[in-house]
Amino acid sequence: MNDNNQLMVVDSKMMETVEHIRAAITAKHKKVSRLKTPKPFIKKKMGLEYVEYNYMREIAEKEYPGYKWNIIRTEILGSEAYVVHGRLSWFDEGIWREGDVVAAHRIQKKRGTKEFVDIGNDIKAANTDAIKKAFNMFLNIADDVYRNQIEDPELTKEQEEKLMGLAKSISSEKYDQIASLVEDGDIYGGNFRSSLAKLQRVKDASN
Repeated sequence: MNDNNQLMVVDSKMMETVEHIRAAITAKHKKVSRLKTPKPFIKKKMGLEYVEYNYMREIAEKEYPGYKWNIIRTEILGSEAYVVHGRLSWFDEGIWREGDVVAAHRIQKKRGTKEFVDIGNDIKAANTDAIKKAFNMFLNIADDVYRNQIEDPELTKEQEEKLMGLAKSISSEKYDQIASLVEDGDIYGGNFRSSLAKLQRVKDASN
């Protein structure tokens, strides 16, 4: 409703277009999120996995052609770190979107001195860290490595039939229990596999 408490008429075709774009964006990001990062591009540093920038840039250029990266602000925190505030803009299924990130990279010094090793490299690394963070946060690139994969909120018809069929083969009580959990949303696309495996173990134990 507007300020005059009058109902606003929304064009049904416009709503259909908005819904189409929303569905297309969701499908695109799920697709990218589920891409398996090739092992040669996965590295480790201090026990944590990370993905090489060249691979993430390649996926960004392929899936989101024409994206833009702008550095909004930079800052040196004393002599300890270089901070980059960047903005990623990308064309997402018919509309332009943008998002900001901030990343810092520690400034390397020669052991036992205050002399910088390579300040230029530290600045470059801070910018790379920022754009990689944006690639993952907004474009879902390398979600498998950074543990951010998108889960489907709802069970597909096939998943529900498989789940209910297995529950029914155990007992009518188990069928009713699982049906209630599905209806309440406690069992959904994201935990379908674990729920199915748990049911299978129940069935195996009862045989």
